[in-house]
Parts: sequence; structure tokens; C-alpha cells
Amino acid sequence: MPIDATLPYDDGNIFARILRDEIPSKRVYEDEWAIAFHDINPQAPLHLLVIPRGRYVSWDDFTAKASDAEVAGFMRAVGTVAREAGLVEPGYRLLANIGGHGHQEVPHLHVHIFGGRQFREMIPAARG
Repeated sequence: MPIDATLPYDDGNIFARILRDEIPSKRVYEDEWAIAFHDINPQAPLHLLVIPRGRYVSWDDFTAKASDAEVAGFMRAVGTVAREAGLVEPGYRLLANIGGHGHQEVPHLHVHIFGGRQFREMIPAARG
């Protein structure tokens, strides 16, 4: 169920619990700014999630409150994860869902990295 990205951070969310090692994850990357791991419900042959270590609900929350170093570190982590996964060529898709209309399901900023197949349209055509 989509969440309201304007609500306060919830320390009980699944990604907060993964960051605290309360829930296992198949990590592929970590540094002082971010961790990356395989999605437990993959939507592509390769489906990774990258999350900042900080307590940020959404992209809006992150860019409004994070330090310049946190923003830069997280962005670099996303790029590093994609490169290390061998996705630069032939290509990949990044996705960040924000709030209800964006269908955000976990109240912790996360970026999906999809790869391993050809992607088509970004958003399915509206049906009248």
C-alpha cells in the first residue's frame, strides 16, 4: 500500500531494520553513505535497491535535509552499484517512487536499479 511521504520517519520500516542488521539482506555494496542489496521480489533479471544510511522518508525529505556530502555520497553509490553490476553497457533503469501517486511502499528513500533485459515504455499508456 502506498505511503504518505510527508509523514515523519518510521524507525520500524523494513529498510531501517535492514540497516540495523535485524533483517538479513543480500548486500552487494556498502559505504558510509549507502547500502545496496538484491530486492526480495525482483521485477527484472537484476533488481537492486540502494538506500541511504540516513533517516529519510523520500527524495524530497532527503534533498531538503541531507548534507551535501550525504547527497553526493548517495548519488555516487547508485552509480558505483550500477557500474559494479556491469549495467552501464547495455543499460539499465533507475526508479525512485515518492508518495502515494508514485506508489512508494516503504517510508525510507530507496532507488531501484533494474537491469538484465530490454525495457520498453516508462509508463504504460493511459486507458480511457
